Amino acid sequence: MRDQRRPHSPHPGDLPLELSTFVGRSAELAELAAALGGARLVTVTGAGGVGKSRLAARTAAEYAPPDGVWHVELAPVRDPEFVDYAIVEALGLTDHTTRLPHETLLEHLAGRELLLILDGFEHLVDACAALATDLLRRLPGLSVLAVGRRPLGVAGERLFPLEPLGEDDAVELFVERAAQRGVAVPDDPDIRELCRRLDGIPLAIELAAGRLRTLGPGQLLERLDDRFRLLTGGGPDALPRHRALRTAVGWSHELCTPEERLLWARLSVFAGRFDLEAAEYVCGGLGLHADDVLDVLSELLDQSVVAREETPVGVRYRMLDTIRAYGADWLAATGDAARLRRRHRDWYLGLTTWCELEWFSPRQHEVAARVEAELPNLRDALEYCLGEPDEAHLGQYLAGALWFHWVGCGRLSEGRRWLEQALALDSGHERSRLKALWVLGYVAILQGDAVPALGMLLECREAAERAADPSAVAYAEHRTGCLALISDDMERAEALLRSALARYEEIGELNSNVLMGQVELAMTRAFQGDLPDAVRLCEDVRQVCEDHGERWARSYALYVLAYAAWADGDLPGARGLLVNCLDSAHSFHDLLGSVLAVELLALVTGAEGDAAEAAVLQGAAAGMWPSVGLPLFGSASFNAPHQLCETAARELLGDERYEACVRQGAALGREAAVRRALEPSAAPPAPRGPVRHAEAAMRKPAASPTRKGGETTG
Repeated sequence: MRDQRRPHSPHPGDLPLELSTFVGRSAELAELAAALGGARLVTVTGAGGVGKSRLAARTAAEYAPPDGVWHVELAPVRDPEFVDYAIVEALGLTDHTTRLPHETLLEHLAGRELLLILDGFEHLVDACAALATDLLRRLPGLSVLAVGRRPLGVAGERLFPLEPLGEDDAVELFVERAAQRGVAVPDDPDIRELCRRLDGIPLAIELAAGRLRTLGPGQLLERLDDRFRLLTGGGPDALPRHRALRTAVGWSHELCTPEERLLWARLSVFAGRFDLEAAEYVCGGLGLHADDVLDVLSELLDQSVVAREETPVGVRYRMLDTIRAYGADWLAATGDAARLRRRHRDWYLGLTTWCELEWFSPRQHEVAARVEAELPNLRDALEYCLGEPDEAHLGQYLAGALWFHWVGCGRLSEGRRWLEQALALDSGHERSRLKALWVLGYVAILQGDAVPALGMLLECREAAERAADPSAVAYAEHRTGCLALISDDMERAEALLRSALARYEEIGELNSNVLMGQVELAMTRAFQGDLPDAVRLCEDVRQVCEDHGERWARSYALYVLAYAAWADGDLPGARGLLVNCLDSAHSFHDLLGSVLAVELLALVTGAEGDAAEAAVLQGAAAGMWPSVGLPLFGSASFNAPHQLCETAARELLGDERYEACVRQGAALGREAAVRRALEPSAAPPAPRGPVRHAEAAMRKPAASPTRKGGETTG
């Protein structure tokens, strides 16, 4: 597996509550860069708010390993089992197989030289220590920069304790923050004393500067003195810098109005980022009207308690973990935490329901991006449902309703984990359980795990028939037909798919799943030699998709239509359809749809007369299949076009040159492979050599052998 997006160095926008301008720290920047040059594992430690993440980000921006710098934000991750998933997500990887994400990481990072930043690991120290140890042992080109309040405690770790700012830098920072708020303050004794009392901690200085619209420096200092006296002689963490931060956060909290303190506490229920609508629903009520949330949130923004970010899915907000944790303590003290967790769960249940419906609409890409952005909160909602008595049915509902994300957006491994956890619980709600069961069967099929998939689908159908649930019967039958399709049992697949489509029509079901059933039926017809019927079915799907703005199922219909166009000798038409298909599948991170399109583009390219480029594309597809599963499902029918292309290309190029071209393609990353497939004119030349012009062999459809596999009978 290769990169699916470009590496990046963290930048100020990645770290919302850190300072937008980097004041001081020039010596620390040089020292940390030198430490990274001399050790493969460096851990920046220090008190909360001292600027660890910011220093790491700025240092990484100057650090240029050949394969880039990757930033993994661990603060929103609450379950140690999700550390690997968080890194896979940060690297932009997609893996459809049953492999654990740790195996995916090892394969992806093998042979690469890069820097991995593990930011905010202290609540996951054991999991991160084990991960870093294993990755560094197996991957000689990897360096790790860990950022947290404590060491990882592993062999070979080089510690980089970060001290607070010196007095001059702290004053400069305070003056700059004040100026950004339109307040001019001189470098006078009050300012210097204030910065000393705050121990030079950047976050504490930021919070103090946020109060300058209402209090002068002398008033700030007076109130801060009062707060310090309350904390004198604190517990074992009462070191000066810890006390200074607790003082600054607690003092900022005290200066808030009751409504601001209430919202601060309630916002702590969110994992990572959130939007205004979520804040209004979750945090409104019982002392804070939903209509007032925006005004109160604006005040918290002005005070640097909350940060605002522009993202691809719109404006979102977040709190630094230090501030969120303070709010969470207050929320627990109010006795209202359980109610807020339920409201949080309810909001994300509702959001998921809306997204599932809108997946079959012109908003499909918006839905995909929204769910991706909300994953930390969705995970929290799932954890809550699966960990609370009498909530299992909601966990099953939520895991099942997210089928479009697991299946359509490259999240099969994570989806399977949640679905299996949900189904391990006795919910007492058969409808939710049955949906989770057929979705799990679908996921297992796409992962190439046929035997468990068949068992799940048979169990689902039998239970659905007992429960008189016609929807679950239809979906179970449909996915059993899909399994028969990739098992080359075409007659059985056709019968099951036709029956499922009839059931869908009877109950009035129309969505992306239903259209995929029709595409899969078209595939059975094509593989049995009835291309006109396959074209009829897929043209109907294309029309329905265009009427509803659906893009994901449409891409698979285009794949079948492209196959028919190639068989008809319409090579320009086939290429146009496949380019459209690949572009859509890739935009959804649908690795299966992408690799199928690349495979067929190889055949079309060979038929156009460029056997060398066809071999390169076959190599590119071969590099993608390990992240999907068994190449071409191990299916003779799906493999026939591939075999036709390979046989003809070998004949035209000779074995040695063909293998060289395949190796060239296999060395491409996923992004590069897709770009090459979409823009062949921009591709570098394939290995050159004498070519015989016998590409006509690739213009004829191969026989599509089928067999009647008994494994899907039932």
